[in-house]
Amino acid sequence: MIELKDVSKIYNEGRPNEVRAVSDVTLTIPARRVTVFKGPSGSGKTTLLTLVGCLARPTEGRILLDGELISSLPERFMTEVRRRTFGFVFQRFNLIRGLSVLENVMLPAYPLGPDYAELKGRAMDLLARLKLDHKARMKTEYLSGGESQRVAIARALINDPEWIIADEPTANLDSKLALQFLDEVRRLKEAGKSIIITSHDDRIVEADVVDTVVEMEDGRIIGIEERDKS
Repeated sequence: MIELKDVSKIYNEGRPNEVRAVSDVTLTIPARRVTVFKGPSGSGKTTLLTLVGCLARPTEGRILLDGELISSLPERFMTEVRRRTFGFVFQRFNLIRGLSVLENVMLPAYPLGPDYAELKGRAMDLLARLKLDHKARMKTEYLSGGESQRVAIARALINDPEWIIADEPTANLDSKLALQFLDEVRRLKEAGKSIIITSHDDRIVEADVVDTVVEMEDGRIIGIEERDKS
């Protein structure tokens, strides 16, 4: 479970161009569920996602993971929490050009010092599950959009994180590929993963796999929809 208590993120604090990207957010995000942050561009949903995923620190307030305060940890400890706890799927995938599919998937695990052969086997298993093992040696710049997203998902899963965080994952995908992404979300949820997605895409927001929709506007939560799965 992730808890946010009176969390704000302020850029250029105290200056004429001060921006409160997130303002006074208090929220509990249960584990093993699919939570969507919904809102238009500029609503604060992506900033809130970066705070939850330890990619940034709040200016005010506290963030707790399973009851432990993580938002004020020293940077090296926060990095360790981020590396072991969260897997990220970015909107533009952020795959590294010039490296192969396999190398991109393995990359987040290198700092943890795993056995190379074991790591390679784990990466190939993930690519096989996502039907991309036959392209393991291909450079990522030659992949299609849907293939790039599946590589990004494999990379997010390489350290077996409890939480998967996806920022606007269907923004650049057609309907067929968006449905494939939702199929993978279902599989991850069934495997016990906790998933947080930012989206203004109705295909995501209205999907039956989603448990909670948190609606944001101007950095604040303006509504929470809990869906009855009974």
